[in-house]
Amino acid sequence: MQASVGILPAMTPRALPSLFLSVLAATASAQEGVPQPPGLVPEQMWYAPTAADWKKPVLMRWQRTWDDAVRLSQATRRPILVCVNMDGEIASEHYAGVRYRDPELAKLFEPYVCVIASVYRHNERDYDEQGNRIPCPRLGGVTCGEHINLEPIVYEKFLDGKRISPRHIMVELDGAEVYDVFYTWDVDSVYQAIRNGIQNRREQAVPIVKGDRSLQERIESPDSEDREQIERLFRGADLEQKRALLEAAVKAGAHAPIELLRLAAFGLDPELARRARAGMLEATDPGAVELIADTLRAPMAAAERKALAQSLRRFAGSTRAMSLATAHSGLAGGKATIDTKVWGEVLQSQDYAAAANRAFSAEAAARADAALQQKPDDPTARLDVAEASLLQAFDVRVGSGRGALRLYQQQRELLLSDAVGDVEAAAQKGAKDWRIAAIRALVAQQRGQHEQAFQLAIAAAPALPTDAPGRLAVELLSLFAAARQDAIATAVQAKQPWPPEWMSDVHAAYSVLDAHPLGRDEHVANHYDFLDFFRAPDADQVLDRGLERFPASAVLHQRLRQRALRRGGEAELAREYSARLAAAGAPATVSWFAGFADLVIAEAHRRRSEAEPATAAYQRAMQRFVQYREATGQHDGDHYVAMAHGGLARLRLQADDLAGTLAELELVFRIAPTAAAATDGLGMTAMQTAEMLRGRALTAKDEAMLRRLDAALQQLPPEAFELPEYERNSRPQRRPRRGGGEQGR
Repeated sequence: MQASVGILPAMTPRALPSLFLSVLAATASAQEGVPQPPGLVPEQMWYAPTAADWKKPVLMRWQRTWDDAVRLSQATRRPILVCVNMDGEIASEHYAGVRYRDPELAKLFEPYVCVIASVYRHNERDYDEQGNRIPCPRLGGVTCGEHINLEPIVYEKFLDGKRISPRHIMVELDGAEVYDVFYTWDVDSVYQAIRNGIQNRREQAVPIVKGDRSLQERIESPDSEDREQIERLFRGADLEQKRALLEAAVKAGAHAPIELLRLAAFGLDPELARRARAGMLEATDPGAVELIADTLRAPMAAAERKALAQSLRRFAGSTRAMSLATAHSGLAGGKATIDTKVWGEVLQSQDYAAAANRAFSAEAAARADAALQQKPDDPTARLDVAEASLLQAFDVRVGSGRGALRLYQQQRELLLSDAVGDVEAAAQKGAKDWRIAAIRALVAQQRGQHEQAFQLAIAAAPALPTDAPGRLAVELLSLFAAARQDAIATAVQAKQPWPPEWMSDVHAAYSVLDAHPLGRDEHVANHYDFLDFFRAPDADQVLDRGLERFPASAVLHQRLRQRALRRGGEAELAREYSARLAAAGAPATVSWFAGFADLVIAEAHRRRSEAEPATAAYQRAMQRFVQYREATGQHDGDHYVAMAHGGLARLRLQADDLAGTLAELELVFRIAPTAAAATDGLGMTAMQTAEMLRGRALTAKDEAMLRRLDAALQQLPPEAFELPEYERNSRPQRRPRRGGGEQGR
């Protein structure tokens, strides 16, 4: 394997004076033996893309999946070029925004079969409501799901356990690596490796004459260019032509173009949709698994849903397919340990609600102690004390400061030890109460003995009375649901089958918790996540009911945003919160969540280089947070106001408005200094924008701007210079002292 080794741009510290950056970079590259152009900092070498750059189309022809790339490589005798990219890192930003849109590099890539891998999502959804693909706005051609799915494959095959970006790897027909270029200071080194890789090959590529191929051959082609042409043909065809194309797709079997089935399944013609679903029953392409999963979200007859779900079992090598089939079998009526019908009747009782809502207090624990003193041999009284100790352990609170954690741990352990002693004493005295098993399970959970806790909870749940009031029952139900989820996850990871009753158990336990007077928003969120993962149609109802009950829940609003984006993008997200703001009696917290939604909308526009709507969304977000502050007197939205200014700073930089960039950064530093280190939804920080601004100012020799920027940076607290998490393990953690020196951490 040939490698070009120098200094990765991500190895230079953030926000240090320019002289120190130059000295450090030159020293590092000298150590690696790779010359670096003198006097430059990384922000000049890997300059930030402008708004005009981002608006240019990506010119690379990416293949959609690894299997497609391998098939195409074998058919054409062309090598594969694996490209790796990440958000926020300066050289990756440069490649994504500048080089992958450059005709010169596109020409160099033509002799290769190219794939792109990145773990970051830039679109919340990969398809619109009619099944049309939504290409990644950053990398082009592929959907975000496709470049995300490719990353673990590439990581396992070629990355040698190191997630370094940007990276370019040539892979020959036999799967061997020819070169792996990552540590470089200049683009020319990468370009030369790409040229040499083709020039030094012994294998000759096989040209394919596309004009002479039949429709069936084009439909079965793995080439993303052919796939796009077939999809365009389908969208523009009349009904008879669509039927013919759909039949040809179904006939393709293992090579069926799944995207064409998706277009038919989610289109407006019910007959084509039914035929597409029937085609899914026959398709053997692994891509059919996620298509079937997405289809299962939609309303349909129970028999058709069952047939679709069970058809997944033909993908015996796919853990995802087998899990989906099992999950939908469990949701369709598997026998659960928890009887939701009986619990539902009990929860509607006013007496039960009053008993369950009775607050547990230290006074209640004292009463339990007093009762035990009067009847020291009564096992029930002993259990009451054990339960009281356990519930107190759940709620231990201590102050902050030095020694607080140790004090917290000591108090919890004392209470847990008391609970264990009392529950075992009650058992020795002949107690048969369900609470014995419940307390044992929950004590193990609180002590971090999760495997033991899960086993005990699974054993304890069948004995839980349906009229058991209070928090102990709630905590046991929650632990039981977690135990079943863990068992499913373990089976999936081990690629082992699991019984559908486990899915029934999770759904049933959370259904009770969702309605229980002591249920929490975290239970609703866990329930929704679990159902949504398996594409269960009940997931939406769970989330909607949860938001009615917990309208100020951050975890539920997060899921609401994700759902709105998946359904209709940022337009749907804007409609969702406009309606909530307009609702009668809307609480003040809705303004906070609407402001956060506007930040998400602004970032979606930024990904597509839509500066004007992004600016409007950022400004709207700031207004929402100000409205919230005025209504509540709370300042917990100020951090996000600063984040909005950070986003505006990046937009100003991309527009080459350096003065505007600095003005927005100064607002970030003044409103919430630590927000300068916070990563936004595009993986960037205001401090990185400040570095880019420094590079531009150095190039322009704008000494006044450099002095003003340095003065602003020197006023910031150390926390403002924290590196993003994705850089902390690969770069030295250094920050400037006031006065221009530097210190290690």
